[in-house]
Amino acid sequence: MADERELTVKELAEHVGGRLVGPDSIAIVRVASLEAAGDKEIAYVEDAKHFDSARASQATCLIVPENFAFTRSGQAAIVVARPKLAFARIAALLHPQKRREPEVHSSAVIAASANVALNVYVGPGAAIGDHTTVGARTRIEAGVVIGDNVTIGVDCVLHPNVSLYDDVTIGDRVVLHAGVCIGADGFGYVRDDMGYHKFPQIGTVVIEDDVELGAHTCVDRGALGRTRIGRGTKIDNLVQVGHNVDIGERVVIASQTGISGSVIIEDDCVIGGQVGFGDHIRVQSGAVIGSKAGILPGKIVRPGVWWGVPIIPLAEYKRRNAHLGRLPELLQELKELQRRLDELERK
Repeated sequence: MADERELTVKELAEHVGGRLVGPDSIAIVRVASLEAAGDKEIAYVEDAKHFDSARASQATCLIVPENFAFTRSGQAAIVVARPKLAFARIAALLHPQKRREPEVHSSAVIAASANVALNVYVGPGAAIGDHTTVGARTRIEAGVVIGDNVTIGVDCVLHPNVSLYDDVTIGDRVVLHAGVCIGADGFGYVRDDMGYHKFPQIGTVVIEDDVELGAHTCVDRGALGRTRIGRGTKIDNLVQVGHNVDIGERVVIASQTGISGSVIIEDDCVIGGQVGFGDHIRVQSGAVIGSKAGILPGKIVRPGVWWGVPIIPLAEYKRRNAHLGRLPELLQELKELQRRLDELERK
């Protein structure tokens, strides 16, 4: 949970570089939706179809685009080019992440050779292994287990029950939600006549700065090299990242996606939920892959919007989907044609 602050609408407008309309000294303490917002709360509207709802909103302040006609007296408005972005920035200001006072809980276990900054919080039942380094102001919540030779940067947050295996590297300002597992063995086996033999899983994982991983997401270590998640990438809950995967910067990946080994996802890609990746795929920068898509091994996915199993360009997917919707009618037409053909043959 986040703490709360109280700021004036003037301060909030200055923070996002917006133009203030209405009174400038009223205080705001929380963000809220248009429908639920009330006294001392701020909401936003971005789409013209919601303008009527915005005008009816009881929010003390609204964040609005340039084309919004503001009519209600006594209510403040902050006019910006991108209201949703401004709302997110204001939310971060009003609801900063919880800060913990530096403390090592009595039930935590820290190896003597570990290097933990003095202003780190270490919660109940946490364990930190040999030769591990933890940077300043990092929060390690209850039940977190950190292996040997791990490096964790500054201002990180490791929520309860995160597991970091040996030899992984975590950058600065990384957030790992509950149950995240970093550095487990990849799924690599070699078969002989008697069964399966494990292929070596002795690589590492590198998580770069400003990455956020959702609850119970797993990132496997490289088999012989590294698995990497690039700076600023955001990954949802329950995502599987296989061994030797390389994910670029500012990528977003939604829940329940599974990424097989040695996949490369370049910078600024968008991956929907429940997408399945075969191995050795390259997704080029700027590609958008829709939910429940499937990508065959070895494929190169070029920039553009893709959907379906196996994936095809979105425009083609829509055409095929429209045709599939007509299958019942086509079946009836086919039956009628067959009936007429049978009748002609009888004659």
